[in-house]
Amino acid sequence: MEKELAYIHNNIKLLRQRCGYTQQELADLCDFTRSKIAGYESNIQPSIIALLKLSEQFDVSIDIILKEDLSKWPEYKLRQLDYGSQSYAMGTHLRVLATTVDSESEENTEMVTEKVRAGYMQAYSDPDFIKNLPRLNLPMLSKNKKYRAFQVSGDSMLPIQNNDWVVCSYVENWLLLKDGQKYVVVTERDGVVLKTVYNKILEKDSFLLVSSNSIYKPYYLKSEEIREIWKMEWWFTNQVE
Repeated sequence: MEKELAYIHNNIKLLRQRCGYTQQELADLCDFTRSKIAGYESNIQPSIIALLKLSEQFDVSIDIILKEDLSKWPEYKLRQLDYGSQSYAMGTHLRVLATTVDSESEENTEMVTEKVRAGYMQAYSDPDFIKNLPRLNLPMLSKNKKYRAFQVSGDSMLPIQNNDWVVCSYVENWLLLKDGQKYVVVTERDGVVLKTVYNKILEKDSFLLVSSNSIYKPYYLKSEEIREIWKMEWWFTNQVE
């Protein structure tokens, strides 16, 4: 508990600075004195009432202020705190899709092969990486969506097999994701996965990922672990008869 309490002072200072407040401005908003804010940022433990006011002002849970060392959080997670998880899920902030266009300024359908899957997790937002991916020409695709093709790994989504391809459309607003449909989810933890997805973001800030092969257990994935979501539109086999 002492270790957790040690986070409070730095967390309050970090959150105040990310909100762009001076100590006096934060004090005025919370109906404190400036000296109290200075104390909370150095060596005074705030009361539960003070924590409630700070939590409301920062729009960050008390649990995070108490238990997380925010100085160790990566920048993308801190930005989610700045904007709120629902804004992140809606795609109104933070997520920028790297893409390429053809000679007629139409978006390409890039192909994420098995060979580059690991690299894609690290470089999915890097235009230089994306422009070097192979491209798939499918004239029947709608010009109103952004498409990308992913090569499947493993047997968790039978009848789609290892090395088959799924062609997917980009999902910007994750709140509109429909239960029971197949999506490619680009994750921090598992890389690029194809799963049947159930939207639990409003209740749990998470998605439930389910395999069609019953030997693989369903699991929840927090929205903060996800980088991209793509809805499967078609799939085609890469198997040789």
